[in-house]
Formats: sequence, C-alpha cells, structure tokens
Amino acid sequence: MTAVSTSYETPSREKIEASILTAAELVFSQHGFRGASLQAIADQAGLPKANVLYYMGNKQALYVRLLDRMMRRWNEVLEDITPDSDPSTVLRDFIRTKMLLGQRYPAGSKLFAAEILAGAPFLSDYLAGELRDWVEARATIMRQWSAQGKMDAVDPRWLIFLIWSATQHYTEYSAQVSGILGRDALTPEDLESISCFLEHVILKGCGITQAGSGVSVMDQ
Repeated sequence: MTAVSTSYETPSREKIEASILTAAELVFSQHGFRGASLQAIADQAGLPKANVLYYMGNKQALYVRLLDRMMRRWNEVLEDITPDSDPSTVLRDFIRTKMLLGQRYPAGSKLFAAEILAGAPFLSDYLAGELRDWVEARATIMRQWSAQGKMDAVDPRWLIFLIWSATQHYTEYSAQVSGILGRDALTPEDLESISCFLEHVILKGCGITQAGSGVSVMDQ
C-alpha cells in the first residue's frame, strides 16, 4: 500500500478532497454504488487508493457525502427564507438555481436519482429525519405566506416536490430532451426559456402575480 504523504496534507487538503469528490461523483454515476470501486475512483482522480481512504474513509462514507453535498447545493437557496421574504423572488431563485446546478453537476444529479430509484438504501435515515425536518420548516414559512395573502393556500410539500422534479427532469432525462429538441445539449437560451416557463406555470399555479426578480440563467 502506498503511504500517504503528510508533507502536503494541510495546504492541499481542500484541493485533494475536491479532486476525489469530483472523480467519485463521475464513477458512482456511471457504475452505481455496487459497481464502483475505490480503486477506480483513485484512478479517475489520479491519486493512490490510500489517499482516498485517508481523506474519505470507506466507500459508503464517500458515497453518502456526495449525496448530501448534492442536496445541500440544491436547497441552499431556501436556507434563509423568512415569513417576510417575497415568495415570487424565493421561488424564482429556487427554480433557476436548481436548473443551473443540474446542468453544472449532471453526474451528481443522476447519482442522487439512481439512489432514490433504488429505494434510497443509504439515504433512508436522512430522508426521514434531517430532510423531512428541513422540508417541514420551509413548509411552515410558506403556509405563513399563504396566511398573509402572498400566495394561495397550496400544500408547500407538493410545491417543493414539484420544483425538485420539474427541474431535475432536464438533467436526468437529458437524452430524451436532447433527442426531441434535436441537439446535443441545452443552450443558455434553452435554459432561460425553460426557467421562464417553469416560473410562469408554478407561480401562477400558486396564485403569485408579483413580478419579483430572480437570478438570470443567461448570466451564469
């Protein structure tokens, strides 16, 4: 086994971990949890297998870390919402952020989808615990928006599910989307058009008429 060098550990730790996570995301998305190996991940990252073990622990710990990172990326935009927030701005930013991240990190998105389709064997506790509490906390705020007359009294859980699924479609079913559109990948103009469409349908369905403002896909 190749020994892990400590001479560069502290100054390079963040870079090394990022390299391992990027490689692991690709390998797991291509081969699934069972088909992926730490050696394949190490080879993809250009590092000794011992480094992967040292920085990430075992394969399951690395896999769960990737899934958790993907969820945190998706939901970060909703972390700081309050009853005083503008639903139009919040939902527009949520939709556009999800669209952007799906295109920026397609391997991570597909990895998460594969885990859920497999019955979430490694995420069941997270889904029924931390994520469930997270959704309920946001739902409570959205219900307050409804009570204030900022939006219709829709079930916030279904709304969050809808935004998750509608935006992820363009990553997880990218082959279908590309085939029907007749191009290899979505263009920035496509992403802007899709985002505007989802905003229109979802906000109108929630009874939100205020224009609001959101991040621009074209500017990313």
